[in-house]
Amino acid sequence: MPDETGLPQERQEDLSEILQIRRDKLRELQEAGNDPFRITVFERDASCAGIASDFDRLEGTEAAVAGRIMSRRDMGKACFFDVRDASGRLQVYVRVDDIGEEAYEAFKKWDIGDIVGVRGLVFRTRRGEISLHTHALTLLSKSLLPMPEKWHGLKDTELRYRQRYLDLIVNPEVRDTFIKRSRIMSAIRAYLDAKGFLEVETPVLHTIAGGAAARPFITHHNALDIELYMRIALELHLKRLIVGGFEKVYEMGRVFRNEGISIKHNPEFTMLELYQAYTDVNGIMELTEDMIRTVAKQVLGTAVVDCSGITVDLEKPFERLSMLEAVRRYAGVDFDQITTIDQARAAAKEHGVAFEQRHLKGDILNLFFEAFCEDKLIQPTFITGHPVEISPLAKRQPDAPEYTERFELFVLGREHANAFSELNDPVDQRRRFERQAALKAAGDEEANDIDEDFLTALEYGMPPTGGLGIGIDRLVMLLTGSASIRDVLLFPTMKPKD
Repeated sequence: MPDETGLPQERQEDLSEILQIRRDKLRELQEAGNDPFRITVFERDASCAGIASDFDRLEGTEAAVAGRIMSRRDMGKACFFDVRDASGRLQVYVRVDDIGEEAYEAFKKWDIGDIVGVRGLVFRTRRGEISLHTHALTLLSKSLLPMPEKWHGLKDTELRYRQRYLDLIVNPEVRDTFIKRSRIMSAIRAYLDAKGFLEVETPVLHTIAGGAAARPFITHHNALDIELYMRIALELHLKRLIVGGFEKVYEMGRVFRNEGISIKHNPEFTMLELYQAYTDVNGIMELTEDMIRTVAKQVLGTAVVDCSGITVDLEKPFERLSMLEAVRRYAGVDFDQITTIDQARAAAKEHGVAFEQRHLKGDILNLFFEAFCEDKLIQPTFITGHPVEISPLAKRQPDAPEYTERFELFVLGREHANAFSELNDPVDQRRRFERQAALKAAGDEEANDIDEDFLTALEYGMPPTGGLGIGIDRLVMLLTGSASIRDVLLFPTMKPKD
């Protein structure tokens, strides 16, 4: 098993010797007045990748780069080593005749993992490798622990998540994923800003947990002597802004749900929520499809994505399917023909769908959908017409009041977006909040409290509004082909080793 250094137990004796050697080297440097940790600045005028991409112009000119030594090949009085900065890797050539014997002897004691500054001439070796021919070297930071690849590479998945800094050092593709994540978020902001949306910030600490069906984290405010909830959604504060006269708002921020950890769930994650006045779920559906397609093309250069061998085509129009149609297609059960709760329960028992006594017909329809349909929805599919029982904040369909004007976007069997024609009837909203409160009193930890201030806001009048929530982490998973949410979170929540 690895320890906190990332090395297997059987290597501990070797590690102890390496640690001592590296600390001895540092002490010698410090005693000689060459402490690398005293250096504060190294002036760079190039990047490793920049030299490679602009080689024709830079060949024969002087450049200065800095980065971490990742490998070295000693040849007596000369040496090649690879240095990596944030942009990529560059080969460096060092020769005793160019930097002098004293400097070369000092350089020979440097280790893989040390951070160095290099000045030299840009050239191409006889083998065609773009390189830097060194005339000056500076040790900028001493690495006291060996890079994990010296033994076995950083392959242990849990260790990669716990020590993301090592993961980023030795696995360049991981760095690429997080660069794409940043660009995806920037592209979303640019898209919405261009559409006239205003980015806002709303409170993280709430006096009432609302806006989603989720179990909250609870904390205590000492000065006010009250319990507060880490937000589980952004919705209710953003809709207050629609009441206040803003017509297009969005927020991209962290939300917190005190639930399980899996490849699809992390207790804290990033959510995009947006609200637009004077539109409905259909307008939001068009926006969602166009935004995801546009962001994919901008960041990836294509709207066709490979996800662990499955090709997801975001270019084609997304399929649209009601929950009733999906259950009829994949479970063979027609809920249009089920009119009572007893019939719904009988159907559930017949098909092995577990339910609780509190579940109504609409709840059981959703349980059928989860059991038989979700994993079939590989290509982008909008599921519409959710039962009112599971949609406490969505408008009812005028011609079918048992169902709501809502959609969820499924890709690869996972929900990626959730949207409503927002409920703006304060009387209906109060009834639904009261049902949620009753469910909470009966032991449902994911049910909402009654938010009286939000109801007051609705009573002042909220225009017809469409709203959308997108889990940014799942969208990044989709666009980067990542299998686990932990692969797109720099520091995922982990169980303490102790």
